[in-house]
Amino acid sequence: MTALSHLRVLDLSRVLAGPWAGQILADLGAEVIKVERPGVGDDTRHWGPPFLHNEAGENTGEAAYYLAANRNKQSITIDFTQAEGQRLVRELATRSDILIENFKVGGLAAYGLDYASLSALNPRLIYCSITGFGQSGPYAGRAGYDYMIQGLGGLMSLTGRADDEAGAGPVKVGVALTDILTGLYSTAAILAALASRNETGAGQHIDMALLDVQVACLANQAMNYLTTGSAPRRLGNAHPNIVPYQDFPSADGDIILTIGNDGQFRRFCDVAGRPEWADDPRFASNRQRVAHRAELIPLIRQVTVFRSTAQWVEQLEAAGVPCGPINDLEQVFADAQVQARGLRIDLPHPLAGSVPQVASPIRLSATPVQYRNAPPLLGEHTDGILAGVLGLSGERIAALRGAGVI
Repeated sequence: MTALSHLRVLDLSRVLAGPWAGQILADLGAEVIKVERPGVGDDTRHWGPPFLHNEAGENTGEAAYYLAANRNKQSITIDFTQAEGQRLVRELATRSDILIENFKVGGLAAYGLDYASLSALNPRLIYCSITGFGQSGPYAGRAGYDYMIQGLGGLMSLTGRADDEAGAGPVKVGVALTDILTGLYSTAAILAALASRNETGAGQHIDMALLDVQVACLANQAMNYLTTGSAPRRLGNAHPNIVPYQDFPSADGDIILTIGNDGQFRRFCDVAGRPEWADDPRFASNRQRVAHRAELIPLIRQVTVFRSTAQWVEQLEAAGVPCGPINDLEQVFADAQVQARGLRIDLPHPLAGSVPQVASPIRLSATPVQYRNAPPLLGEHTDGILAGVLGLSGERIAALRGAGVI
């Protein structure tokens, strides 16, 4: 048993936010049918290098970016700019529980694939639209991309070195975090709509916007502004409300201290050989440490450089002081805890023999995530879906292929 094995999802989305939501649902057991353009497919299929290589070192043409967000799906290629293609998608929608799309506002209406058209055919359909700015407002017609939304939505104003430091300036997060968060919120919204449908029998339209999600996820920084009227400044790796909560130089690299209360700070001072800091009125409480950040941080830096990162981690962990290294991805996947949690998996792949994947972080005791298949090749399941889901004959499928519909 899987949690969502009774559901079918029609995934018309591409790139990251929509496919990320689709992959979560697929990992939880839903049948996810990814609809792609014939001969082209999801944009991210071409976003390389890097590409997946087979055991002989040959390029398979499967981009790593695409492989990150399309596990456990089936791929069908349909040209829905043609009337016959539109009919196929409508028939699939009538047999589906959920549809995910990220076209521009109104973009699918021209093909009769908008929510109003499809809900008339399938009133139980949960239709999730993901756009940059939502279905309403003055920016609704604009295209929206993660990097742009990170800037427009305020995240970059908070990310990067402080204005008085070398290398100051706004910096984007190193992954497309707004897309990922939108995929997560979309998944939550879809599951909420499913719960509602269980009670009412009716589906609904979900309007998800990258900008909405980005602003919502400013969290404490948004509240710092709303409660004071003063916009937070960039602090590099430091925390606006907690000190010390940042990186410090060690003898062989860096160490991150995430000291969240006064007791932890006192224990850090003991390990560091500076117990007097915990009794210094400038540093005795977090409020005072925040106020006297400029005095405390240089003192800590002068101490941390005399031990290696490993020494600090060992000694501080023994004292119950939260800390850690700054790992690159090679170190991440070699980490004992990451390996113990099985966060790398490998799935059979028709071109490469196998493909590595990052495992789902969702751990359910009764209905666990299952890994059924690797991200599909373009159109890999077209014939099987048309025959198995829509009941089309081999002759009909051949005619559709001959007409360029599939």
